[in-house]
Amino acid sequence: MHIERIAVDESVGRTMPPGLFVEALSGHGVPVERVGDDEEFGPGDAVATFGHRDAFVDADWVHCVRAGYDEFPVADYEAAGTALTNSTGVHGTTVGETVVAYMLTLARRLHAYRDAQRDREWDLPRYKEPFTLDGERVCVVGLGTLGRGVADRAAALGMDVVGVRRSGDPVENVSTVFTPDRLHEAVADARFVVLAMPLTEETAGMVAAPAFEAMREDAYLVNVARGPVVDEDDLVAALDAGDIAGAALDVFAEEPLPAESPLWGFDEVLVTPHVSAATGKYHEDIAALVRENVEKIAAGDPLTNRVA
Repeated sequence: MHIERIAVDESVGRTMPPGLFVEALSGHGVPVERVGDDEEFGPGDAVATFGHRDAFVDADWVHCVRAGYDEFPVADYEAAGTALTNSTGVHGTTVGETVVAYMLTLARRLHAYRDAQRDREWDLPRYKEPFTLDGERVCVVGLGTLGRGVADRAAALGMDVVGVRRSGDPVENVSTVFTPDRLHEAVADARFVVLAMPLTEETAGMVAAPAFEAMREDAYLVNVARGPVVDEDDLVAALDAGDIAGAALDVFAEEPLPAESPLWGFDEVLVTPHVSAATGKYHEDIAALVRENVEKIAAGDPLTNRVA
């Protein structure tokens, strides 16, 4: 494979300004250009994109500028001999900090004070409402880049971190690692349950009524994984029934979250618009990963984060 140009699809604008990304990629020996929906591709082309288009499989290499690549037809890329890579590994800090922010917000009641500020009300919490993260248990489901970013920061705050991992292998800063078949045991004693696993056939709908029943009534669900890993109807039912205390949700089965969704209406639910990985330096992080793979192609080395 020999890369003669890097085409930046306009869809990258869903995560960062395309112009900044082109600028960050330029000046490293391979021409970079922005392309639209009507562009065609062939040998020597690399494409950086947010989503899939059928024309991409004619290129030599396609890079997805996000970690999730579930909408890409991997089998088609494999059949065409087109390399497909993703951006896993660059979100540990951003998502880890966002999850800590969610947990601190809920524990220290910052969301309630913000709501009261909007109404110009001096609203004091009930005595037992605020709590500290120190000493509380958090269960992190999925211990890849995202999950480890959460675990490291939660442990630094004095939390007892347990986790769920397919292999069951130990992970630094995680006191106990459960396998997915022990999910309900893993979440049973946690004040926070953080979902950070990829969306697969196995994880779709993984968190449903039985999991909420296993959770503490004062527990909070945090989802920075993918919306479909949670059964949203069961989540709404659990919130309505008081089976769990609340949630912080960055991802949803349908995005944008429809205005009629009941999730908008819960005081103890934080809703953010799929931005847990957002950072003003995202274009630099992804450009560095793309440049690394350009160098690996030139050297004949295996690509980083290759999924097809």
